[in-house]
Amino acid sequence: MTTSAAPGSAERQELKRSITGRQLYFYVVGDVLGSGIYVLIGLVAAAVGGAFWMAFLAGVAVAAVTGLAYAELVTKYPQAAGASLYVNKAFRRPVLTFFVTICMLSANMAAVGSLASGFVRYFAGVVGMSEDAVVPTLLIGLAFIAVITTINLIGISESVGLNVVLTFIELSGLVIIMVIGVIALVQGVSDPAVLVEFSGEGSKAIAVVSGVSLAFFAMTGFENAANVAEETIDPSRAFPRALIGGMVTAGTVYVLVSIAAALAVPMETLADNTLLEVIRADLLPVPVSVMLVLFGLIAMVAISNTALVTVVAQSRILYGMAREDVVPGVFARVHPTRRSPHVALLFGAAVVGSLLLIGAVIQLTGSELDVVDRLATITVVFLLFIYALVIVACLRLRGRDETPDTYRANTPLLVLGIVGNVVVLVYTVYDDPGALLWVAGLLALGVVLYLAEHVSKGRRPPPVAAGTDGRV
Repeated sequence: MTTSAAPGSAERQELKRSITGRQLYFYVVGDVLGSGIYVLIGLVAAAVGGAFWMAFLAGVAVAAVTGLAYAELVTKYPQAAGASLYVNKAFRRPVLTFFVTICMLSANMAAVGSLASGFVRYFAGVVGMSEDAVVPTLLIGLAFIAVITTINLIGISESVGLNVVLTFIELSGLVIIMVIGVIALVQGVSDPAVLVEFSGEGSKAIAVVSGVSLAFFAMTGFENAANVAEETIDPSRAFPRALIGGMVTAGTVYVLVSIAAALAVPMETLADNTLLEVIRADLLPVPVSVMLVLFGLIAMVAISNTALVTVVAQSRILYGMAREDVVPGVFARVHPTRRSPHVALLFGAAVVGSLLLIGAVIQLTGSELDVVDRLATITVVFLLFIYALVIVACLRLRGRDETPDTYRANTPLLVLGIVGNVVVLVYTVYDDPGALLWVAGLLALGVVLYLAEHVSKGRRPPPVAAGTDGRV
């Protein structure tokens, strides 16, 4: 007589397929649009000049090519874990797979930290609080992380449904900026020639690359969609359309918003600031004081939307790789009623909170550290490395595990994608070598997880074949 598993026990360890193709499209659009465009546009403008829209266009191109590789791989392996899974399938090197997992986790955690800090900036502007108040801003950032984590603990269907609503809200803010750009063009606020002006006297190509290094943060997030493949209905059909369509939509909006901002605000005003400077131009037939509050609220919603989706990705990476025995198995635990990977979610929240705390401590010592900028740079460093490796994995896996439904990306474009990612990565590290200390710290956390899994494997009793001990 054999012993059957408890009814429903298997189901509790599987994620629920509930995301439609339309929801996935808005998931991608919402994740991409809510990040850097609201927070880092001033930094890109400062690096490039009035032609900074070219940096966003170049960033969109590199990211879209990488998206083609993700679309192909997702149709082969519609499972949680994303890049880690693809590298594992392509190279079968546990150490490399684990390294990519930690890089992906670190990128997501740094991104959420940067977004939380950006949220605090807009919140401070709305309520009239000084951004220099380190402790209050830290507490607001931690509260922001707690709320986002709680929403994800409730469940993926609720998170994605909320994502659709938030996407329409954040789009409304960018539409406002584009309307202001049209008004500025009609009224002749700026000479359209500003759109081809570059700051500084150096190479224009280097100026664009420096801008791409920052603008790329605004395009990140599309890779998070791969981590909910296991929860998507008919992923082979839904993913290529939703992923590429969402990226093209977001990229088009970014370029138009960049052009509008350049036409409405002098570069010396926009440089190193946020889109609130475009609102302060006071070109709308609405009191600027009202618009500043309204747009600040919209920006906070947009940032929250991206953070919401990124936290989903964090937990799904840990969940997926725990099932592959790459990280400790505790991260594969799924809540018995909400069906969410609660242990992974809570762990991610703790790490992000620690990043914000470290940033606050450094600021209290008198440092002029810009937490938003630094964590965004860390995110880009990790992701550019991962993107290049994912494209290599895509090419290496050609001819394996393919079905008639498998999407196939253009090979020459994939090769160009590898080159583009590597060029921007090299420049980013060269431009901000201090970010490597933070990168090393996050990787050190990964080493701790690796050792924990290694030790736990050594302590596990060997499996016993049924019937060898006289019991069945």
